[in-house]
Amino acid sequence: MKVDYIIVGLGLAGLAFVEELIAAKKSFIVFEDNSQTSSLVAYGAYNPVILKRFTPVWNAEKQLEIALPFYKRLEKRLQQQFQIEFKIRKAFKSIEDQNNWFEASDKPMLSKFMNPKIINESINGVIADFGFGELKNTGRIDTKKLVTSYRSYLEKEEKIIFEKFEYDCLSLGDNSVSYKDIEANRAVFCEGFGIKQNPYFKYLPLNEAKGELLTIHAPELDIDFLLKSTLFVSPLGDNNYKVGATFNWTDKTSDPSEEGKAELIEKLKKVINVPYTIVDHTAGIRPTVAGRRPLIGIHPVHAQLIVLNGLGTRGVMIGPTVAKNLFNHLEKGEVLDIETDIKRFS
Repeated sequence: MKVDYIIVGLGLAGLAFVEELIAAKKSFIVFEDNSQTSSLVAYGAYNPVILKRFTPVWNAEKQLEIALPFYKRLEKRLQQQFQIEFKIRKAFKSIEDQNNWFEASDKPMLSKFMNPKIINESINGVIADFGFGELKNTGRIDTKKLVTSYRSYLEKEEKIIFEKFEYDCLSLGDNSVSYKDIEANRAVFCEGFGIKQNPYFKYLPLNEAKGELLTIHAPELDIDFLLKSTLFVSPLGDNNYKVGATFNWTDKTSDPSEEGKAELIEKLKKVINVPYTIVDHTAGIRPTVAGRRPLIGIHPVHAQLIVLNGLGTRGVMIGPTVAKNLFNHLEKGEVLDIETDIKRFS
């Protein structure tokens, strides 16, 4: 088999790059072994404001301009809904929080996303003694549904192989790669934290941050927005809510833990005060990078080997943008964003 590209890994990063290949009528084959779960368990919220400090997310406006139409196109092709629009409310803990909100909402980069008015609304079950700040133009992508549907789509097109990629079987030519009976011009690795086992890119400073989430059933809690406080609580319908998330830098497994559950339960006491039952508990490993910038680019020695990784907690926003930049770099000579280019580590 001869193709233009071999893609290793089909989470959000791999999916976004494959879409660029399809649009350009490039041939490809994907390898996916289901070992990385971050895209499947991620909540998938898109929010252009860092609510801890009331500052703009890096490059957020450009990312949303590319990402939202990207998901709309996928919805149309796959005939499913992935995007859910809703507002986000930040529960204030003090007068200082309110003042910081006022100050931030007056800045040009944030004013289009932040409602400058404090919402002093009493909502049953929600602890918010100092009111809320409200964000607009926000929502989430159902990443599990998206990735699962997309893998099925590629399977029907016979463009995905569900097996572990064996690095020892990869041979490098002068301007090509071969893997078993497949020849390709390039191989693009979109493996999440699995890249730590990749002999060509394991030198990159990718960190693994385990995140755990709960799904709760709370009949007395009735909110139609994502509530951000000590953690987030977001409606799923039928009185079910997603609650998260933890950050664990030492546990490298994707298994839900009792410690993670206990942490979420303890934090939830400070956010809601109505009874609930836990109906699900999931975990995944986020691929993160110091400085919160992805790892994009060409191997320093083998130009036919490419990496697209480290999207982090805002993968649904940044994925389509960096995938497009990478494709245009490889095929059209466009300059890679200096903040994401892996040359910064060479």
